[in-house]
Formats: sequence, C-alpha cells, structure tokens
Amino acid sequence: MAKDIKLADALAEIIVKGMQDKKAKNIVKINLSKINEASADFFVICHADSDRQVKAIADNVEDETRLVLEEKPLHREGQTDCRWVLLDYSNVVVHVFLKDVREFYEIEELWHDGKFTNYQDVA
Repeated sequence: MAKDIKLADALAEIIVKGMQDKKAKNIVKINLSKINEASADFFVICHADSDRQVKAIADNVEDETRLVLEEKPLHREGQTDCRWVLLDYSNVVVHVFLKDVREFYEIEELWHDGKFTNYQDVA
C-alpha cells in the first residue's frame, strides 16, 4: 500500500470515529484506490434519522479531523438543508445522508467494485 493510501486510510478511520461518536448508522468505508475512474481513494458513507443529526455528524467529522490530523475539508456541500452533506478531503470524500436520500441515490451501488468495510452501529 502506497504512503498516500495509508494516509488516506488513516483519515478515513478518523472520519468513521467522528461518525460513530454521533451514532451514525450503517457506516461504510469504500476503498476506491484501484478504480481509475474514482475521484478519491476512499468514500465514507453513513446516514442519520434527522437533518439535525446529519448536521451533528458532519460537524463532528470536521472537528475530529481538525483535532487529530489538522485536516479541513477542501469543500463542503449540503449544509443548508442537511439532507445530504458532502465533505471533500480530496483523497477521502464523506457522504452523510438522511436515510431516504441515501436509499434514493444508492451511492454504494455505483461503486460496487470497490473494497467495502462495514462498521457496527454504536448503540
């Protein structure tokens, strides 16, 4: 595994922790590093039950990455209505959805040839 991929994976794990801290559901990390068409090395995806929880998860991910790795997203979208918040860290892209929005867009299906890591929901 190249150094950049290891750094991206470390960032993705911090992102997962930030999601778990706010009780995100169905967290999935997709390794896209072997897919030429992919815009990032990893996607980290989860959903929440309310727009307030979507915001809380996204905010906590930003706080964790800034605190632990001094990383900030290059771009952030969706914070106005909090149905789907995207945080772009260049080599790792974070998607925090409302459940129905996640089911509608089926992001995981688009990248089914990536390597999936599923995380247990935190009670």
